[in-house]
Amino acid sequence: MKAGPCGGDGGDGGTVIVRGKKEVKNLNTFATKKAFVAEDGGQGENFNKTGHRGADSILYVPLNTEVVNTMLKTKIVITEVDHDYILCKGGKGGRGNDKFKSATNQTPKHAEPGTPGESFHFKIILKLIADAGFIGLPNAGKSSLLNEITNARVATAPYPFTTLEPNLGAFEHFVIADVPGLIEGASKGKGLGSRFLKHIEKVKVLYHCISAESDTPENEYNTVRTELSNSNPILIEKKELILLTKIDLLEPEARKKRIKALEKKLGLPVLGVSIHDLDSIEALKKNIRDNVEV
Repeated sequence: MKAGPCGGDGGDGGTVIVRGKKEVKNLNTFATKKAFVAEDGGQGENFNKTGHRGADSILYVPLNTEVVNTMLKTKIVITEVDHDYILCKGGKGGRGNDKFKSATNQTPKHAEPGTPGESFHFKIILKLIADAGFIGLPNAGKSSLLNEITNARVATAPYPFTTLEPNLGAFEHFVIADVPGLIEGASKGKGLGSRFLKHIEKVKVLYHCISAESDTPENEYNTVRTELSNSNPILIEKKELILLTKIDLLEPEARKKRIKALEKKLGLPVLGVSIHDLDSIEALKKNIRDNVEV
């Protein structure tokens, strides 16, 4: 017995997808590979069996990565873990010859080709979001602390504005930002702070660095808080803690008195720290773990 036309439909093509992963910290994958193509759908088979759907091509990127379609001038920001953001849709599988049978044509010899999938050019931009931020006036010891607890290698010197750009360092799986010194008027463009305030809008905790050398620690704190508020009121709602830096310059008893006085004046916990005091550095690391993980 002979069978008539029974070719199934072609399978749909796969889709190019971008997916955010916490475990992914860089865009190294895209340094060597520039084109990502999903699999074609399979051909229709006998007995009206539809061809297999093409496999998707999945691109894994860090959270907060920006994916810009340079042809359509659109942008996607990857903000959710394991959520699929579609970049290019696969084509639709064509109809098999069985679909073309009719009363006047019982043995069609042709089938319909599938439609092509989408093809675009994209620019992928890594936007690292820090978990914690070191802020404070110039020469408060922020960069030195970042160097000590992370793999950063930031230039430091005893004069204002050594840090000209925001610096990031990785401590375990945490990202720490060192913000250029904030001064009064930073939110209006004075100094360097305004260029960097946007980098701390999404941090979980802010560490206000105040040098033990300061004669006016309360004024310094209030200056920084004012600039944060003027820049973005959300910033002053962040969890915060005071770091009294360079405590190696004080005698042990003087350290305790200074920390206690600051806590009373500011109503915030104060942690004394020095790059020359290993115990204080370990205490800071534990504090970051405790505050960022919650």
